[in-house]
Amino acid sequence: MVSSPRRPLDDLLLYRLSRLLAVAGSMVIRLCEGRFGITRREWRLIATLASRGELGSSQLAEHAQLDRARTSKAIGSLVEKQLLLRGHPAGDRRQVLLRLSDRGQALYDELYPLVSRINAELMDALDAAEAERLDEMLRRLQARAEQLTSEAVLPKADRGRRGAGSR
Repeated sequence: MVSSPRRPLDDLLLYRLSRLLAVAGSMVIRLCEGRFGITRREWRLIATLASRGELGSSQLAEHAQLDRARTSKAIGSLVEKQLLLRGHPAGDRRQVLLRLSDRGQALYDELYPLVSRINAELMDALDAAEAERLDEMLRRLQARAEQLTSEAVLPKADRGRRGAGSR
């Protein structure tokens, strides 16, 4: 049996992006968890609501690109921490809308500039033209990833089985 040549993970874009996120993202995680007492996922929901305004939980999950179960759990935690408020549109008690509380808005107003500064310092590695090209390339890669996802016929992840299909 002839084995294929070994190729390093560094040849794979997704691996390199994951490593970048792990290193640079750890600074954001430390800020969120250590200084503000929230998780990265909770920060994403807070930031999404701050930029989009009131949303239903399904809309929030979609805009934050998180699954509904994890979003629901994070929403419960944020309500408990008094950072989010649940409300109902006039005349419809069945629908729940989420919005930042004053405390949640204050947290966002304090944390966003710190996260923005981390991003700016990271982008200092590029000149203005490179940053513009990177932005365009990321836009194209995102569009391509969305296209591939919509076309893909792959099984759903079943993390409970932990590789049972490979036995």
